[in-house]
Amino acid sequence: MFFEKNQVYHLYNRGNNKQRIFFTSSNYLFFLQKVKKEWTKHCAIICYCLMPNHFHFMLVPNEEGCKNISLGGKVTHLQNLSRVIGKSLKSYTQAINIQNKTTGNLFQKKTKAKLITEERKLIDKFTRYDYLNGCFHYIHQNPLKAKLVIDLKNWPYSYYPDFYSQRNGTIVSKILAMKILDLSDNDFLQDSKVAVNFEITERIF
Repeated sequence: MFFEKNQVYHLYNRGNNKQRIFFTSSNYLFFLQKVKKEWTKHCAIICYCLMPNHFHFMLVPNEEGCKNISLGGKVTHLQNLSRVIGKSLKSYTQAINIQNKTTGNLFQKKTKAKLITEERKLIDKFTRYDYLNGCFHYIHQNPLKAKLVIDLKNWPYSYYPDFYSQRNGTIVSKILAMKILDLSDNDFLQDSKVAVNFEITERIF
């Protein structure tokens, strides 16, 4: 992963061999607590969704997050944000292995981070919105498309309840998200309804 400050990235990973990565409600909450404590020092999070076997985040790295790490007096190619994401996934994996009495990798080896700031182009079937907005809405649609809920506000492990004004979460930088996406609260609700029919797949990322 390579990050540039003030750019928007779609970050995602899933369970190794598509296995589950979250088994209980406390697992989801533990992971989000780690994100808030460890990641938000290095980036602003615009949106997220945790699913039983994968996760999505849209984030904007800050200057600190893009700094290269020095080891033994030598500057490496590894950035602060990349390192902290890797460490979080590793420590989460250790906790789950202890919980489930298992061993081995929980996540796929490479967490992907796609730069989407420059992908502001119209996409078929969703021509009112550009790629950035399309990805934003696609992320919180995951539980609905997976038939885990029939109403998005009932999935507690995404940013949707925060934007829906049902919850005052502290992980997502809602003001920044609204600015980047040029959205109002009413826009979000209306656009979200339209976005239900928006098709996007991981092969695009």
